[in-house]
Amino acid sequence: MTATIEDLLADAALPTTPPVAFDVGTALRRLARDAARTAPPPHMERTAQAGQRLAVVSRWILNGPGAAHHVDRLAQDTRSAPVEEDQLDVEGAAVFACLLYLTDHPESAQFWWQLAAGAGHRAAAYCLHLHHLALGETREAAHWRHQITHPIVEADAVDDDFLDCVEVVARYVRRNGSAASPPTATLEMEVDRLADDATNPCIIVRRPDRRLADHLRDFARR
Repeated sequence: MTATIEDLLADAALPTTPPVAFDVGTALRRLARDAARTAPPPHMERTAQAGQRLAVVSRWILNGPGAAHHVDRLAQDTRSAPVEEDQLDVEGAAVFACLLYLTDHPESAQFWWQLAAGAGHRAAAYCLHLHHLALGETREAAHWRHQITHPIVEADAVDDDFLDCVEVVARYVRRNGSAASPPTATLEMEVDRLADDATNPCIIVRRPDRRLADHLRDFARR
């Protein structure tokens, strides 16, 4: 006798078991255990957080009042002159470093932060602390934190509690947003132009010029 399609389908059906009630509590506990096993090591979490805080602080500095003016002053110096701390617009160097960091030129950012920090700019020293912490370079990070909390001039000291508060605010801003704008595409292109300058034999992005300063002034007006 020829089997019908219904018979063939019935024979091919897979056996099933009765549904079991879903235990929400057990499922959540299992998810929590899995999350604990896959969580990154504490040192990796610290480095990631340091990088995120550095991005927040860099945007604060870039959006600060007078940032474009100080970069303009930095750009007015003779292009071929060597960069010297005693002839440097320190605030402009710190702002330029933050712009370099936010446009993916971290090595150049470190160079300009070091110039500013060496001239006593505490925010630049704090950026260096976060920068080295994000790279996992704990000894260098501790050095720059010490420079902030134990400066040569004691009146300029910043205590650990203050820095902890800054980091709490930075975490809040990272999670909830801020009015501080990131660099525009135009600023990124201007920084890349300086970085690709064939007349500059150094891998470090050279001193900003008036063209970049003008674009930064337009950015500040926005």
